[in-house]
Formats: sequence, structure tokens, C-alpha cells
Amino acid sequence: MIDYSILEDDLEGILHCEYIHWEGYRNCTFLVTGATGLIGSLVVRTLKYISEHKGLDLWILMLIRSREKADQVFGRDYDSEKKMAVVTDIREQIDIYGSIDYIIHTACITESALMVRQPIATFLTSVEGTKNILELAVKHAELKGVLYLSSMEVYGITNQEDNPVSEDKLGYLDLTNVRSSYQEGKRAAEFLCTSYYAEYDLPVMTARLAQTFGPGFPETGNKVFAQFARSAIENKDIILHTSGLSMGNYCYTADVIKALFCILEKGKAGQVYNVVNEQNTMPIRDMAELVATKLADGRINIIYDIPESPLVYGYAPEARMRLSGRKLRSLGWYPEIALVDMYKRMIRFWGYKI
Repeated sequence: MIDYSILEDDLEGILHCEYIHWEGYRNCTFLVTGATGLIGSLVVRTLKYISEHKGLDLWILMLIRSREKADQVFGRDYDSEKKMAVVTDIREQIDIYGSIDYIIHTACITESALMVRQPIATFLTSVEGTKNILELAVKHAELKGVLYLSSMEVYGITNQEDNPVSEDKLGYLDLTNVRSSYQEGKRAAEFLCTSYYAEYDLPVMTARLAQTFGPGFPETGNKVFAQFARSAIENKDIILHTSGLSMGNYCYTADVIKALFCILEKGKAGQVYNVVNEQNTMPIRDMAELVATKLADGRINIIYDIPESPLVYGYAPEARMRLSGRKLRSLGWYPEIALVDMYKRMIRFWGYKI
């Protein structure tokens, strides 16, 4: 059974974050796209928690595709006086009347296998969806800020001599690989943000997220870190379908949420910020070893079962990139949760003791 006390503990930490001035958001209206996804739902929960505990009188508009999914994520009380769902396809024109102060745009396709099966939808959801959100933003002259959530995957294959990789060091993408639908879509969406800033002076910023997990991530998720966590819970060997040499860059969910609001408050329009805990960067096989030894206490092993083509699992090409978080840290943000505790808190959220 889900242990929401872990999530509430995170929300309490966000509430008391010393470098975010919540009072500045008083009486504001937020539009959150992808509101039933991992980051979107945590943003919604954070806004609701902050508003209630600080009396900020926030309005939350949640852009969703499915009321059924919203029921699963939030229960049946998500439509209320201060929190309303807007059901729409983000690839269609979006019209929302009334004041909007901030937009946090998280909507995209994130399932790796789906990126391979449906590369067109993956690409166009990023590009058309972002264009529609930016067009909506332009219509709201009162808007104070737009934050687009991108991904570390936009970097592609970078030169190791560039490590740590800062925001200006994009690498190579193979456009003959349909898995690039995600990365190229994110790049194009970022360029749209840059263009709307340049042409309309739209106060839009971009956060490039490292791989993010913690309380809120579903137990059924198919990301590599979730597979590792389930192996530790079930005392089953970890199966690696790659060499495990790719470098993983990670950040805890609550640390990411604090980063987003830090960027909204202190970031510069037109700029991009990496969101990463540099202390949590390591090769995939090292993370597998960490899980096997520190979470499973050595009860499980690591087995390599590498297919001829990584596209079978929708994995991104091997990359040994170390992200730099220096630019975001210059705004006053800093991450707090280490990788082992990320796993422990996620597993406790799922309802297991480990």
C-alpha cells in the first residue's frame, strides 16, 4: 500500500525551503500541463500544499488528457474551487480564458518503448504541444513566467573531454534512429521557447532534467532504476541489457521540484538550466552494484543479457556524459538527497521496508 507520509515529508521540506520565497506567488494562477505525470503531479501537489499551509490562495489549472488517470493520481477531489482540470489534447489549439500568471509545461511522451513504436507522435507531442502552450502564453499579457521541462537527453552523444557538460555543449544525435524522436522533439521544443522569447519577449525558461525519481514514481514504471528497485524488493538478480557503461545522471524528485520554483523565481528569461545532483552521477552498472550491495545486502547478483539491438528495449545510445549543475546552483539551489536515499524513499513510498 502506498505510504503517502513519505511524500508529505517531502512536501514539508519544500514548504520550508530557504531559497524559495513562496509569498511572491500569493493569489497567482498556475497552469500545469502533463498534470498526471510524475513531475506534473508533484508540482500540483506542491502548489496545493504550499497554498494551504501558507494561505497563498493559489489557483491551479491542470491540463490533462484523461479524467480516469486524474482519478487514479489525485482521487476524485481534484476538481474544486481552487483546483480545476482542463481535459484536452495538447496537440490541439488551447484556449483558456481568465488570468494565468505561470505556466509549467511538463507534458510529453516519456515511455522509452513508446518512443520507438510511435516516433511521430513522440516528436509532434513535444513540438506541437509546446507551440500551442507558447501561443496560449502570448495571449496572456499578465503572464509572469513559463517554464518548459526538457531533458538531459537533448545533449545526445557528447565528447568526454567536455565533461562536466554545461548548457551550451550539445552533442551528436543519430537521425536515422527512431529513438531520436524524443531527443529531437525536445531540442525543437527548446528552440521554440528561444524563438518566442526573442520574437515576443515571452518570459520563458527551460529546465533540462536529469533522470528523476523518488516518492511519486509508480511501482509499475519501466525505467531502469525502477527495475533495479523491484529486483532489490523481490530478491531477484538484476538483468542488464546493455554493457552498463552509460553514465547515469540523477536527481531526487523533491530536489527537482525545488529547482523548478527556484528557476521560476530567479532564472533569466530565454535561459536553460540543467537540474542534476552531480554527486549522484555514475555508470549504470555501478548503480546496479550499489543497489545489489547496499539495498539488497548482497543477496542478488548482476547478470548481463545484451540483445543485438538496443532498440528492442528502446534504450538511448550509450553516453558517458556528466552534467554540470553549476548554472542552476548559481541561483541558490542545491540538491540534498543522495542516490541510496532516493531509492530507499521511493521504495518506502511503494509500501515496502528495506
